[in-house]
Amino acid sequence: MSVYKIIELVGTSTESWEKAAESAVETASKSLRDLRIVEVVKLDMQIENGKVKAYRTRLNVSFKYHTD
Repeated sequence: MSVYKIIELVGTSTESWEKAAESAVETASKSLRDLRIVEVVKLDMQIENGKVKAYRTRLNVSFKYHTD
């Protein structure tokens, strides 16, 4: 039997939504063990002077809960 925790993350990138998601997952994996599923919840952009400044991806990330 396993238990999983779900957290919300927001990744940003000047290149793409995919890079923003990748950045969030790679950063989270440095401090969380057993990342399992990532669900894209929302995509948006930061605009400055009529141009895209950054892509933002909101994610729900699940990871296995350890009691040790």
